[in-house]
Amino acid sequence: QVQLVESGGGLVQAGGSLRLSCAAVERTFNNYAMGWFRQAPGKEREFVAGMGFNGANTRYADSVKGRFAISRDYTKNMVYLQMNSLKPEDTAVYYCAADRLQYRIVSPTAPVDFDSWGQGTQVTVSS
Repeated sequence: QVQLVESGGGLVQAGGSLRLSCAAVERTFNNYAMGWFRQAPGKEREFVAGMGFNGANTRYADSVKGRFAISRDYTKNMVYLQMNSLKPEDTAVYYCAADRLQYRIVSPTAPVDFDSWGQGTQVTVSS
């Protein structure tokens, strides 16, 4: 239901930082919990971070806790993923996604619970 466009991926040295951006082109963006997922070659799509529709209740995969932070800016229709202390294991295609239901204050974590996806942006972390 929400059109999403991702940007900000690239090649980063281990220990570096990167911020991914996800732009929503529809006002209904405000009504949805948002999530970030990633998928590495040969791996399943993995939940990374999520935030409730109202900007509350962030949640993170154990592998990124303390290093990544999700945020959103309603005035700009943007969602961000700040990634710090990057590791080679973080290398993946990263996707932003919008919840298939409106008004959830805690984002789901399963891909099937999201029905709007960005095109993905590649993040590569060198050792």
